Amino acid sequence: MSCESRSEYISVQKRRYRRAGKAYKTRLLDEVCEVCDYERKYAVKLLNGTRRPSEGKRGRKSEYNDPELITALKTCWLRSGLMCGKRLKQALPLWLKHYEKHYGALSEECRKKLLKISPASIDRLLKPFKAQARRKRNAGTKPGTLLKNQIPIRTSNEDIDRPGYLEADTVAHCGGSMSGSFIWSITYTDIKSTWTVTRAVWNKGYEGVVDQTRDVEGKLPFAILGFDCDNGSEFLNHHLKRYLLDRKKPVHFTRSRAYRKNDNAHVEQKNWTHVRELLGYDRLENPAMLKELNALYLDWEKLNNFFKPSLKLVSKVRIKSRYQKKYDKPQTPFERLKASGILSEEQLSRLKREYESLDPFELDKRIQRRLRKIEKMKQSGEPTAVGNPGVPDCLPSLTTVQPTGT
Repeated sequence: MSCESRSEYISVQKRRYRRAGKAYKTRLLDEVCEVCDYERKYAVKLLNGTRRPSEGKRGRKSEYNDPELITALKTCWLRSGLMCGKRLKQALPLWLKHYEKHYGALSEECRKKLLKISPASIDRLLKPFKAQARRKRNAGTKPGTLLKNQIPIRTSNEDIDRPGYLEADTVAHCGGSMSGSFIWSITYTDIKSTWTVTRAVWNKGYEGVVDQTRDVEGKLPFAILGFDCDNGSEFLNHHLKRYLLDRKKPVHFTRSRAYRKNDNAHVEQKNWTHVRELLGYDRLENPAMLKELNALYLDWEKLNNFFKPSLKLVSKVRIKSRYQKKYDKPQTPFERLKASGILSEEQLSRLKREYESLDPFELDKRIQRRLRKIEKMKQSGEPTAVGNPGVPDCLPSLTTVQPTGT
């Protein structure tokens, strides 16, 4: 029986119940309980008219139905890159410090609610605004066979207890076709602190890869102790091997197993959050974009390393046919780096000055301006001719330690 039919039935029986005697009321009450499957006391209240139908949503009223709160929460969520509730909960104190400069002052009550809101409430409030889309992915890794027997394989990171051990991988901006020349992005991720840096190169030649690795090492706030990569020829070559091993303190150079992406899981997931979410899957075949892309990545790294918390897996236990995973408290790479205790006082003070000089909303505006410029270059630029234009040496000069290197 539908709710409408049940309501009509009760309204008819209610009139009969009021006029009936005691014996007839008993039989009528039995009939109502059997037809509508009601408890007897509940049916008595309905027929007597002492219970009114509920109006609106049942239960406790939501504490976070304030339009000002929802607007601020949605704005921070959009500007921070659509983070999940657990990450956004930890990021809100970092972003709210700069929110009022760009979008006006918040009431004291709204600010308190935003700081105490739970991750589940954040996800519930943002659910109407969330949408997901999937795009086809392409693999551009060509095996490098020259040094496979000389570079040891690394499959586990359980022994890593300090920052300095990097995973590296490349992302192809090929637009669905691997033919011809186009731009590649190289992602470097520190396993312990999740500090991530990205650079753009042309055709992932060994010169560009080594030059960008050298540039990244010079700007990292910690020394490189280990370097782990896949089996691509852009990494497994004599040039990168000499750069990493021919020094006073050689870097521990390792590789993953072939066709085992989980060996490099830390950097593989950053390929999505730090490259694909920013640039998508379009083809970038104009070498003039390299300068603008590398400038874009510098701002993007600051935003991610200083203002976007990430989760790290603490344990993974198999219980029958399911895995039970536990994660630590979401923290930004900057916070993880401070907690590691490996930074000197000078390095830490420089990073703190860098953090205090940054505004996440201003960084997001710069990123959007650069993305619009890249989009115009993509639409109006001519395809490249055969050849290698090299890596531009016009990256912005930086006077402080840069945030380079979920």
